[in-house]
Amino acid sequence: MELLQKLKKNYDEWTRITPQGLLYDRALFWLFVILLLIGLIAVTSASIPYSSRLFNDPFYFAKRDALYVCLSLATCYSMLYLPSERLERWHAKIFWVAVALLVAVLFIGTSVNGAKRWISLGILNFQPAEFAKLALTCFLASYFTRRYDEVRGRKFSAVKPFIVMGVMGMFLLVQPDMGSTVVLFVITFCMLFIVGAHFFQFILLVATGVLLGAWLIISASYRLKRFTGFLDPFKDPYGTGFQLTNSLMAFGRGEITGEGLGNSIQKLDYLPEAHTDFIMAIIGEEFGLIGIIIVVTLLGLLIFRALKIGKESLILEQRFRGFFALGIGFWIFFQGFVNLGMALGMLPTKGLTFPLVSYGGSSIIIMSATIGILLRIDHENRLLRAGQARLRDD
Repeated sequence: MELLQKLKKNYDEWTRITPQGLLYDRALFWLFVILLLIGLIAVTSASIPYSSRLFNDPFYFAKRDALYVCLSLATCYSMLYLPSERLERWHAKIFWVAVALLVAVLFIGTSVNGAKRWISLGILNFQPAEFAKLALTCFLASYFTRRYDEVRGRKFSAVKPFIVMGVMGMFLLVQPDMGSTVVLFVITFCMLFIVGAHFFQFILLVATGVLLGAWLIISASYRLKRFTGFLDPFKDPYGTGFQLTNSLMAFGRGEITGEGLGNSIQKLDYLPEAHTDFIMAIIGEEFGLIGIIIVVTLLGLLIFRALKIGKESLILEQRFRGFFALGIGFWIFFQGFVNLGMALGMLPTKGLTFPLVSYGGSSIIIMSATIGILLRIDHENRLLRAGQARLRDD
């Protein structure tokens, strides 16, 4: 009986809007830190053979990832001191900075495997696409707050938001980066749905998205090969299906409990750059199904907290905070879903990282900034609710 009461109390604490007596969401913070540490351990294990071969230093990528984790924690901490009102006021500037970076990378960017997506900053190769996701989410949150009645009332209210998204998408496709373009599309689509735009628009958007996606796949031979390779990777296991077949073998070797930390075979240059997009395959091989379930559960709980913060903001009639938090939640969910689906062979391979776990300075730092924004929004909600409670008491 006591156990049931304790479980109920813990459940109420998790689901209650703004737990009493706290100034920030402790659960969100610790989920963020745990995922960062899991990522650091997984990247260290997965990158040792690759680091040894390229740099004669088995911990080259591990040391860089540790630096990124430290920078991420600092970024998250600094965002706690940035009021959401200021982000709302700066939404246009943030958007145009992101567009300028997307243009700049085409001229001064570093080319890797035929794609120009990174700007070298010495210790960090900055990827403007990651900042673009944050900038678009902030811009749309402000736009939907200012044009709330218009978006809900007009039949073609989705046109302007998708024109804004299309500006970024156009520069991303030139890099080329179709994966990030799809993420921007999904963020815009989901935020429109939450705002309450006319339903028939979503049918048109889905149809348009499918047609554009099909055209982009067919128009580029490498995308078409990647798509057909995903449908049957073992048809060409040494060509288009090379990464996916080795990823599937990694999951197969891991079974339920895994081979143990450091005992992956696929990371021995069988699965190229396993510490980046296919980090979940190495986690699956070394920690098995149990390890995958733990990581997915932790990310799922983090997304739940983001959506809860967004819901609370809307209840408090803080629309910008609510739309921003919900947009971040959709972004994290979709990117994690695509990365894991890609590693499991359920989706075509795309260059999207698993949030807070995969190696990548830009991805980890920008994602950490979003966690800091969520913590700040939650803190402001708690202060607002405490103020309302005092007024009622008075």
